[in-house]
Amino acid sequence: MGIYPQQRQQALMELDKPLFCIAHRGGSQRYENTLRAISRALELGVDAIEIDVWNVRGELLVFHDRRLSTGPFSGELLVQQDPAELRKTPLSCGEHIPTLLEVMELVADKALLNIELKGPGCVKSVSQQIEDFVLYKQGCYESYLISSFDHVQLHKLSQRLPEVKRGALFAGVPLDYAACCEQLGAYSLHACLGFLRQGLIDDASARGLKTWVYTVNHEEDMGHLAAMGVDGVFTDFPEKVLALNTEYLLRHPKVESGSF
Repeated sequence: MGIYPQQRQQALMELDKPLFCIAHRGGSQRYENTLRAISRALELGVDAIEIDVWNVRGELLVFHDRRLSTGPFSGELLVQQDPAELRKTPLSCGEHIPTLLEVMELVADKALLNIELKGPGCVKSVSQQIEDFVLYKQGCYESYLISSFDHVQLHKLSQRLPEVKRGALFAGVPLDYAACCEQLGAYSLHACLGFLRQGLIDDASARGLKTWVYTVNHEEDMGHLAAMGVDGVFTDFPEKVLALNTEYLLRHPKVESGSF
């Protein structure tokens, strides 16, 4: 998983600014969406941490797939299970499924927390969780961004909790590019690496949106995306992005690390 010198040099040649580093599912393929992964990402100093959240019978659980793949619930739909039983059952990596509250307490204001809404019926519960945390833990709405492929839920969120930034997820290239982001009042457009087009990036930029791309694990892609005008990347290997950013800043000492 090391950085090949040729790839690093090519990436640095194309990099014209530091990339906003988002730890995809906590930044670990093996321990994805667990407190272990998130703790490591925070230690590395990432800019943001992305997690996936489901409303499982009223409990907000951090998990990616709609079906479970290990243990006694293997093959079963996540949302149909008892959340207390799920929480007691170890995952294949040995960790346990965390709640959204546990993740929020761990991350606090150390990084931006990108909460992706995975299933239906998340808006009310997630909004209430954030409101309560900000009120009782002296948190800040600026510490959160909520994203989803379900733009209907994002629209509902804009009405219920407009203080929190919204990110519109895309798995393709819309005919009208980033136009729907304006209706959603979105802060960022989250585009799939495999469907990225220069026109989409340019349109998002013209509308004042940040463009973040998922899932970017190779240095040559990082450099190429930076050259296209992308602002940030979701990655399973945040140490690669951070290493490129560090080297870029060493070569360009007048650029402030917080400017991106």
